[in-house]
Amino acid sequence: MNRRGIIVANPHGFCAGVERAIGMAEAALAAYPRPIYCLREIVHNQQVIGDLAARGVVFVPDVRDIPAGSTVLFSAHGVAPAVRAEAGRRELRVVDATCPFVVKIHLEVRRYAAEGYAILLIGDRTHDEIVGVAGEAPGRVTVIQTEAEARAVAVGDPSRLAVMTQTTLSTDDIERVLQALRERFPLLKTPPRSDICYATRNRQEAARALARRAELVVVLGAANSSNSNRLVEVARSAGCRAALVSASDALASLALDGVNTLGLTAGASTPESCMREALAVLKQRGFAEVEELVAAREAIHFALPGELSQRAGGRPPAVP
Repeated sequence: MNRRGIIVANPHGFCAGVERAIGMAEAALAAYPRPIYCLREIVHNQQVIGDLAARGVVFVPDVRDIPAGSTVLFSAHGVAPAVRAEAGRRELRVVDATCPFVVKIHLEVRRYAAEGYAILLIGDRTHDEIVGVAGEAPGRVTVIQTEAEARAVAVGDPSRLAVMTQTTLSTDDIERVLQALRERFPLLKTPPRSDICYATRNRQEAARALARRAELVVVLGAANSSNSNRLVEVARSAGCRAALVSASDALASLALDGVNTLGLTAGASTPESCMREALAVLKQRGFAEVEELVAAREAIHFALPGELSQRAGGRPPAVP
């Protein structure tokens, strides 16, 4: 009988931006009266959402749903200026957990718009991050999702055109879209460094490495998590079967016939507790041997700001 084993990708799970966002939520719960309101999901993971909800965070779809004078938490994905303005009108105390890498794109859009550029924003037009970034300059930003859209998009002055991207996309997909844009618009302004964050790149490289060694790659993450879905796509594009699993009960019923080597990773919004649960379920299913595959070392951490930093000792509280 073949011995069945698991190869765990490193890095996997929480990135620095997600750690910071959850740390800010926990510090806000300690610092301010409950409930704390959060505009939409702080990160795309139901275990995290459920834990915070049980501790006094109320998740709402619209800032207008929040009682005047309350505390509001803006998620790691960021918000549009119009949302900030409405929060100000309602006299809300704002705890802004926008990932610093997303803040960078907001600033880039603002700068280019002020200089008179039209802006092409590559990403999922329904994703919270893209909605927030596009809101920085509604009359100047056009969202494109695919290479076909890049080849068809109409612009006014091709000599005054800039491009930015969502932080959680596939590096391969982005390069195809950018290449199509460069062919059409030789004077296109691009950021000096990629907008795709380090954690996205590192986790995708780890998924490619898993795909070269495993018969199946399992990605732990939510169905609405962009970076988790991209990991599945990356593994499949490398020629390996891949599945997105959002809960351990789904893993317990996953078809594993013929799989002797299983690759396991997790999206940047997935807590380490999910990895521990997955390893326990897979052990029960006969995958007793565990090996680590190191694709990159990460040492980035974001401190909490101001009063929240003092209450949390300068670092995000421990997360599950």
